[in-house]
Amino acid sequence: MMQKKKLLFIYNPHSGKANIRSNLLDIIDIFVKAGYEVTAYPTQAHGDATSAVTDRSPGYDIIACSGGDGTLNEVVSGMMMSKEKLPIGYIPAGSTNDFARSLKISNRMLKAAETVTDGNIYSCDVGSLNGDYYIYVAAFGIFTDVTYATPQNIKNTLGYSAYVIEAIRTLPQVKPCHMHIKWEDGEIEDDFLFGMVTNSISVGGFKGITGKDIYLDDGYHEVTLIRNPTNPVELSDIVRSLADRRMDSDHIVTIKSRRILFESDEPVSWTRDGEFGGEHSRAEIIVHPRAIDIKVPF
Repeated sequence: MMQKKKLLFIYNPHSGKANIRSNLLDIIDIFVKAGYEVTAYPTQAHGDATSAVTDRSPGYDIIACSGGDGTLNEVVSGMMMSKEKLPIGYIPAGSTNDFARSLKISNRMLKAAETVTDGNIYSCDVGSLNGDYYIYVAAFGIFTDVTYATPQNIKNTLGYSAYVIEAIRTLPQVKPCHMHIKWEDGEIEDDFLFGMVTNSISVGGFKGITGKDIYLDDGYHEVTLIRNPTNPVELSDIVRSLADRRMDSDHIVTIKSRRILFESDEPVSWTRDGEFGGEHSRAEIIVHPRAIDIKVPF
């Protein structure tokens, strides 16, 4: 008798609207019908998915996970810390699922489960912020808290332009970050309201704000920096560019980089894949080319 392949299924039972609970048996059935012996592991706390990957017993052929971008981040982080790199299958179950959108992974859970078993391998880049991994975005500044704290249905109702204006409205309470930023081809020093380093076509549930010609396996991440406006005309120019998603303002800096260093006099709060990424006065971001294998439908 032929030995079955082994699949470790890590899932967050509370992610999104907890839809995994009503789909769990059907997902496992899809895996078993594809010839896998399945071990299911529901996460219990923050960081649990990373430990499940790094502490796994030998012999697994693939690791599948279900949850939001935070769950995927933990699984990818665990894989990056592991000696044996296995393919990762992803069943999105969060409220945003930016990375799944970039990879055209279905938001229908059973369809995504079929991609885990029948999809193709795609080797994509991974970023790190001071050694801590992120799969699609590291960011600081004005939009970070608002973007991830707002439910997707409210974003859909507001629309992107209205959402940007609502975020800009909080400007009087925002302290800009003075930073010296260096990358392969240059450097800049200024006061910035916002900065993000991305490997995604969607951030915070919105498409088209990370640039054009995005490739998740080219060894580069896209950098977007918004300077602090010093007068109403500059603010209007920034809002227009953001609302139009053209990023063509003189007050918005866009860069492609393999390695970039952010230095500030005071610690700055960062997010990684929508989760708190610590406070850093020196933040070094490095791209790790084609570091992990993800199952995708194309």
